[in-house]
Amino acid sequence: MNKKLENSLLIIWITSLIATLGSLYFSEIRGYIPCDLCWYQRILMYPIVIISTIAYIQKNARIALTTAAFAVIGGSISLYHYGIQKISFLQETAPACGQVSCIGAYINWLGFITIPLLALTAFIIIAITSFYMLKVLKEEK
Repeated sequence: MNKKLENSLLIIWITSLIATLGSLYFSEIRGYIPCDLCWYQRILMYPIVIISTIAYIQKNARIALTTAAFAVIGGSISLYHYGIQKISFLQETAPACGQVSCIGAYINWLGFITIPLLALTAFIIIAITSFYMLKVLKEEK
């Protein structure tokens, strides 16, 4: 396998692992109860850890389309979630989110870094890396 593809798989795995461990830290150690939108983001992030672990061991870059799909959908949810936290007119149309409000922000580092922004950053890194892998795979054919 091409070293570029192998390194890309490693980037996806590390990014998804850090995002997963971060979400577990916030809920299990800090005691933050995830809202429904946070759960949807987790549902899309956690499988990427498993998929990329297996792909890295097998040196299988063909998972790039799968990780790209998970990342684009998860990133879209993260972007919407961040928007309803930070943009007032979106807050008025925000859906009810179960036990915990999706508008609330457990963290607000530097006035703009919230948990959905952290998730969005991870999804963007995974998506960009996945699309790069697809490009490299296409060039190799």
